[in-house]
Amino acid sequence: MIRIKARAPTGRPAVLPTVWGAVAVGYKFGCPLAQQNGLGARIVTSAVFFAVGTGLIFHVRRGLLRELRLARRAARAAQNVVLRPLPPRLDGIDVAAAQLSADRGACVGGDLYEAVATEHGVRVVMGDVRGHGLAALGTVAALLGSFREAAHDEAELGRVLRRLDRALARHLGERARAEHPAQGTPAPDNPVAEDFVTVLLLEIDRDGGVRALNCGHPWPYLLSGTGVAPLTHAEPLPPLGPFPLPAELDVLAGRLPPGESLVLFTDGAEDARDGRGRFFPLSDVLRAAVRDHQVSPQAVLRTVFTALLHHTAGRTTDDVAVLVLRNGRKQVRPPAAARGGEIGGAAARVRRATTRR
Repeated sequence: MIRIKARAPTGRPAVLPTVWGAVAVGYKFGCPLAQQNGLGARIVTSAVFFAVGTGLIFHVRRGLLRELRLARRAARAAQNVVLRPLPPRLDGIDVAAAQLSADRGACVGGDLYEAVATEHGVRVVMGDVRGHGLAALGTVAALLGSFREAAHDEAELGRVLRRLDRALARHLGERARAEHPAQGTPAPDNPVAEDFVTVLLLEIDRDGGVRALNCGHPWPYLLSGTGVAPLTHAEPLPPLGPFPLPAELDVLAGRLPPGESLVLFTDGAEDARDGRGRFFPLSDVLRAAVRDHQVSPQAVLRTVFTALLHHTAGRTTDDVAVLVLRNGRKQVRPPAAARGGEIGGAAARVRRATTRR
């Protein structure tokens, strides 16, 4: 749990209001002008108290702004620890990610993502916690901590998902005990028992093979030279939390050839609406990026978030996270000897055809 400890107030901030109050009281009871009832005396007295009141208001405002800056600084530090920035390249995979919180002025939300290079390949997680803002930060931290360990420890992607499921169950149980110590475990009517997380797990090996497990999350889009399409239309598993995982997990298999990209996102992207209630056309924006040859991860992110903020007039109602993975590895070419053999065989076929003529 992340705690923000407030500093004990010192005597210095209270000095100025005390002085102003003393000036006002001293003027009222010690200045002869304040005892008069004439119009000029009343105007001067009103001006003195107005100046004192204005000074107090500005002093309080300055203190509140200072506390707000400290809170935002702490929120940014928490984000860098929990949702740390991703490196631009992982084992030949170009990476770019960004998040937009629905809470005004907040730096953290209920969306999570992480990508790590392991001996099993580049493993990626993207998820969406029920709710948003600081309330969902604890669940995000629990899941990301579990993923960062399991991604290296587990050889099978399905076992990584089961580790995440157990971590979520432990976290929800601890929350239930902290909020309702008498219950011990989440009761059916406890709000904690209704929490869930959508999770998408990906694994990209050295040959561009992709394996995926999806629990209630939107499938990513595949960006290729021919256009934009969902990675698959298969039905995902239920979200983590309310339902147990099945005994057998069907891992989707696909490919990410060199030069092609996967765009992972949370449902806040496609569910964002404009003032007329129209949903954000994410697939159309990605097609425009492909047509304009803006296929680098950073360019795709800029295109998506620029269009999203324009579509919603800068007011999103849900957290949005986008993660772009591009296979930046070079196309594997056959050895020179093999290419020479193929050329020699083609030449021999040409010679045989010429002889028959």
